[in-house]
Amino acid sequence: MAHEKLSPRQKMIGMMYLVLTAMLALNVSKEAVEAFKKVDNGLTLTVSNYMLKNNLIYSEFDRAAAENPEKAGEWRTAAYAVKERADELFDYLQGIKIQIIQEAEGEDTPAVEGTNVIIDEVKKIDENNIPSQILIGSNEDGLAFRLKTMIIDFREFLIETLDGGNQAAEERIRSTLNTDDGKDAAGDPASWEIVTFYHLPLVACITILSKIQVDIRNAETEVLNHLYTQIDASSFRFNKLNAIVIPKSNYVTVGSNYEATVFISATDTTQQPTITVGDQELPVDDSGKGLYSVRASSVGQRTWGGIISLKAPDGSVMSYPFTETYNVGETNVICSPTAMNVMYAGIDNPLDVSVPGVSPANIRVRVVNGTYSTKKVLNPRGEPFRGNWAIKPEAVGKNVQVLVSTDIDGKVTNYAPYEFRVKPIPPPEARFAGKSSGTVTKAVAVAQDGVFAILPDFDFDLIYEITGFTINYSDRMGDFAESSTTSRLTQAQKNLLDRLTRGKKLIITDIKARGPDGIKQLSPIVLDID
Repeated sequence: MAHEKLSPRQKMIGMMYLVLTAMLALNVSKEAVEAFKKVDNGLTLTVSNYMLKNNLIYSEFDRAAAENPEKAGEWRTAAYAVKERADELFDYLQGIKIQIIQEAEGEDTPAVEGTNVIIDEVKKIDENNIPSQILIGSNEDGLAFRLKTMIIDFREFLIETLDGGNQAAEERIRSTLNTDDGKDAAGDPASWEIVTFYHLPLVACITILSKIQVDIRNAETEVLNHLYTQIDASSFRFNKLNAIVIPKSNYVTVGSNYEATVFISATDTTQQPTITVGDQELPVDDSGKGLYSVRASSVGQRTWGGIISLKAPDGSVMSYPFTETYNVGETNVICSPTAMNVMYAGIDNPLDVSVPGVSPANIRVRVVNGTYSTKKVLNPRGEPFRGNWAIKPEAVGKNVQVLVSTDIDGKVTNYAPYEFRVKPIPPPEARFAGKSSGTVTKAVAVAQDGVFAILPDFDFDLIYEITGFTINYSDRMGDFAESSTTSRLTQAQKNLLDRLTRGKKLIITDIKARGPDGIKQLSPIVLDID
């Protein structure tokens, strides 16, 4: 996605543009003015090529955001903001070209088809009064003065978007979209508007406007390339893979199973992470692993944790907090939650129950305020939690009691009950364009497919399906509301989104979602259109 150099064809067009401009200043023949048509055709083709390339980049943003919204979403939003501003200025220039040609040749001129200009059909190519009237005006109140302001605003917007992250691109944008004043044909100081457009024939003005359109698309490409590289700017590059084996337990009894998790871990041998637990910095070996050691002095559950810090490729320091719990006990029943210290009502919660020296086949479990089974419980990544039991609490506010006993050759031993607090499943959040509030551009809003519900940072693999929502929008035409009975936008809702304008609010209400605990009414989404 690096910045592309000009092709030989584009360099040739630029040289022809400069030569013909100089020839005009010398009042050469009409044939020289006619040659501007060839230059404009070349510029028009260059614009088309830039638009095709930029559309491919936007497609890459869409793909990256679909694969990883959290990582690429903000950069896709920034990219489409650039597109919106570039299209606005590009269309304004196209409108000026059409106005000049129709003023000179009439509204029925064959040189204008819709929003397209066919330069080869222009007849009054050497007309030099009308372009100056439109662009300069009688008292320097022509369209060129507003055009200069728009170019400056667009240029500063792009530089602000780069945010100092690409000095080379910033310098190229300043040079390409330069609007500094200069000198006229007589060598006297003159404004950019006079130097660029004053008393030039129609075809020259059209060609200059086309050249500015090329500059706009080129600057758009510069910023898009930079934004796309930011998606992976802070991603780590690992150069070594290690095989990791983590046994469920290093202690097994006859009749029980030895189980271990085996996976590949990636490390960067060029730098070591910093691992801290409280005020203690852990020693780290060559493979990037830290060793934490503490003596168990009393019975009970212990929680510990810390922070792993590593410098990212972009120079920033990425910090990853972690926590872990372990239980210290006598030689007795061990009953420890493997995913959390509470249980959630209405769903299966994983629980690992074992008794040292006793086969799992001889362990009995009873549950108060819930049911139990031996099914596997999945985490949000679709992987099973460690645990040989699944407990489903029934009532919130009443503790679950897990009663464990062993039966060995007819001898039953009962152990003290283990209690767990019961909480309700937290309500899901409705999202549109990845947001539940804040701002969103119209371009991003109309690109959405529907409304979705998520449970952020929840421990279990639960899916909530949107079963309906209403889009509300108000403008000078009145108040409008369109409803859907699924998670997807209806055509009527899409038509309503097309009416969005900057500064208005998009409100989504009556959002319902179905999950394992039934249908829930979700909080509305309120978005400001930017």
